[in-house]
This record gives sequence, structure tokens and C-alpha cells, in this order.
Amino acid sequence: MTVVDAGDGGDDGLHGTVPAQRLAKPALNLTDTDGRPFDLRERTKGKVTLLFFGYTHCPDVCPTTMADISSALTEVKPDVRQQIAVVFVTSDPDRDTGPVLSRWLRQFDATFIGVRGTFDRIQTEAEALGVPLEKPEVQADGSVLVTHGSQVIAFSRDDRIRALYLAGTGVQAYIDDLPKLTAERSGPEARS
Repeated sequence: MTVVDAGDGGDDGLHGTVPAQRLAKPALNLTDTDGRPFDLRERTKGKVTLLFFGYTHCPDVCPTTMADISSALTEVKPDVRQQIAVVFVTSDPDRDTGPVLSRWLRQFDATFIGVRGTFDRIQTEAEALGVPLEKPEVQADGSVLVTHGSQVIAFSRDDRIRALYLAGTGVQAYIDDLPKLTAERSGPEARS
């Protein structure tokens, strides 16, 4: 796994890294697990959105990250939970079909949204957000190596990146930060 240093725009009271540049939430223009067109901005409008690029056959970071987010969501108040969308974009679309992705995500939370598309499209979208992604490679032993960034990107209600949570971010950090993120009207400039 590759971890990207996003820079530090100041901690702003969050456990996540606050980026100096608050990139806009992309549409992505991929498909959901049912094969329907997926527009990230439309499907997550008005919600704090946690976006992660990974794959279902991942032996460590991907399932741990999804489990940690799921655990945190069970600990926050219901009104906070209702304001959060979690979107998982596969970095291994050949193996992560819609049904595979849907079944895998349901292990963590039935509301998690799975998204897929062509690898080239996914790579373009990931890299535009600063998430490195390399084409899956079949190894000599038949296993598949998928190299991808491991940060969770948190978008605030204003559809801008608000914070990045790197691999290893603990459940408590999400529990602490999610109420802060949902309490903001529109990012760090407009606090409620």
C-alpha cells in the first residue's frame, strides 16, 4: 500500500489530516453495484461523504478500514449517522463485480455504497484526488497485486475535501471527528 502525504493545513481539531487544498468532490461517473449510473455528488448531496478506493480481495487495509468506519458509525448518535455516506470504489473492477462488491460491503454496513467502472476511469478519478492507483498485476503464483493509496477522503457538505484519514486511523478518531464534520455547515469556514 502507498500512503500519500497530503500536507497539513493545520489540525483544525480533527484527527484526520486537513489538506491545504480543498479539492471539489467529483461526479466520478461510474456505476453502482446494480449497474446503474453513479454520480457521487448527486447520490451524496447534503451529506458528509467518506470515500475510499480499495478492493474486496485485499488482505488487510481495505477490510480493516471498512470495519473501523462501520464500528464508529454504530457508536455515534443516530442523527450523526444519518448525515454520513460511505462510498467504496473498487480498484480491482475485473474481480469486483457488482454482486461481489455488494456482498462484501454488506458485511460491514448495508448502507455502504459500492462503485465500479473501467480501471482507466477509476484510476483517473483516484489520481485526480491524490490517490495513487496501479493496474492490478497477476503474480507468478497466480495471486493479484493491487497497489493503491489507503486514505479515506472525507468531503464536507460543501462538496470539498475536508480531511484525509490515513491507514491505521483508529475507530475512536472517527467517533470523535464524525460529529464535528456533520456539525459544520460547509467546511472549516462556516461552523455551526
